[in-house]
Amino acid sequence: MRELLRMATAGSVDDGKSTLIGRLLLDTGSLPTDHLAAVDGPDGPDLAALSDGLRAEREQGITIDVAYRFFSTAARNYVLADTPGHVRYTRNMVTGASNAHLAMLLVDVRAGVLDQTRRHARIATLLGVPHLVAAVNKMDLVDFDRGAFDRVRTELQDVAERLGVPLLVVPVAAKHGDNVAVRSARTPWWDGPTLLEHLDAVDVPPPGEGGLRLPVQWVSRPVAGARRSYAGRLAAGTLRAGDEVVVLPSGAHTRVTALDALDEERETALAPLSVSVQLADDLDVGRGDVLTAPEDPPVVTRELRAQLCWMGEEPLHPGQRLLLKHTTRTVRAEVTALHDRLDPATLADVTSPDRLELNDIGTVTVRTAVDLVVDAYTRNRDTGAFVLVDEHTHATVAAGVVREAVPRAGAGRPADGPEGTGSAPRWTPSRAARAHRGAAVWLVGAPPEALREAEAALLAAGRPAYAVDPGNVRAGLAEDLGDGPAERAELARRTGHVARLLADAGLVALVAAGSAAEARTAARPAGEAGLTAVVVTGAGGAPGVADVLAALALAEEA
Repeated sequence: MRELLRMATAGSVDDGKSTLIGRLLLDTGSLPTDHLAAVDGPDGPDLAALSDGLRAEREQGITIDVAYRFFSTAARNYVLADTPGHVRYTRNMVTGASNAHLAMLLVDVRAGVLDQTRRHARIATLLGVPHLVAAVNKMDLVDFDRGAFDRVRTELQDVAERLGVPLLVVPVAAKHGDNVAVRSARTPWWDGPTLLEHLDAVDVPPPGEGGLRLPVQWVSRPVAGARRSYAGRLAAGTLRAGDEVVVLPSGAHTRVTALDALDEERETALAPLSVSVQLADDLDVGRGDVLTAPEDPPVVTRELRAQLCWMGEEPLHPGQRLLLKHTTRTVRAEVTALHDRLDPATLADVTSPDRLELNDIGTVTVRTAVDLVVDAYTRNRDTGAFVLVDEHTHATVAAGVVREAVPRAGAGRPADGPEGTGSAPRWTPSRAARAHRGAAVWLVGAPPEALREAEAALLAAGRPAYAVDPGNVRAGLAEDLGDGPAERAELARRTGHVARLLADAGLVALVAAGSAAEARTAARPAGEAGLTAVVVTGAGGAPGVADVLAALALAEEA
């Protein structure tokens, strides 16, 4: 299999990105003959027209949308994302660089380094692009003057030092091909590689690196008698039948019994292949859950410290609520704090901003309504990235990368980062000597009136009781939740926590449950905390008052 390098271009308007891309396609013999003939002119081919595919791009002479081009050399294959330089379309540069191995910055030697150049360089490092190279273009317009090149190279190296990344700077004239694929006789003072020589020499990380990460995208529900299959694209690691895995966020351990990929002969799958797996145990696994290796788990969290590139027309303010899309899960989230904002002129951070405007880059804290399974972005670019979506317009308004995550107690491990250690505190009972002994009771399949009848009977018997209505919980503690499977599970968890607190205060908390499995899951934390936790199923139907009183009596005798 030939090695593949993914790269993205970046730079300001009129720096010559489209021309340079056309030159790379032409000099590597990657253009169809009819395509080349279509842009041929009296002064040779219009190289920029080879990559500007939209009519508006050709009319305005700028790149608007991300366009992907493909070319090959003797060393490797390339996928090149041609991203816009105009500040209005900075968001598209984020898209193009999101999975790149290398970012190529273009700078017009006459204009030097601009704010947009600095912004694009920062976005590339923000997105974890491991390699940067800069092409100082249009050297022919300054007669290949070394002094002009050195001035721009000094500016670029200053940017690289501020960002803490290595950077090679190459003098080129894309229109004529100088130092692009062929060394130029007009720059005898340049002893470095041509641009293409450098691209061929860049190290590309092998596929499948890192611990196993398989976000579940689809659950196949087969005919009766067959086992369910769980499909998704491997975000990291390798997987084969027989491997032990952990399902997060639930933490259930199981084993892969079968693995299917497009290649029927394949026994081992490695990232980024799409696969379908079957598990040894009949677990509750749904879209958004993640299969991971037991020895290398990610973080299960609801609080992220992240860096955002804000793409919304309206500014971002603290307290704003949005939808957060992460791998295959979409959840409700709130941006609770803005910590800093990047000044593109100085690459310094402005602390405690009151907003983020269009194209601003800043550090924020995000809280989610339900659990996410994340890594720090420096560890995994798939599980460490997310986008924010306006829940009213459904427009994508930000791209974010995880810097730190606060893990839920007992789940996963801390994300990499200066403050990414420690664990969240567990809930602990605070009951003291009380006049009544509390309990948390789940009634399986009981209608609301059954809870009210049981509550009235207990009150009449002198036992303080309270029927916990999930509708009341949703109207207050869970008003941020939607109706998806993960959010319904979160509603059940919050309702169960309310029941634990009431039981700790000496009341009998009565909660309806849809199934015995759901009730046992909700009751387990209360029992582990030393509270009386009872699951009432009833005899041949929904439980009634007699069932509740009998179950309570048995639990208290025990």
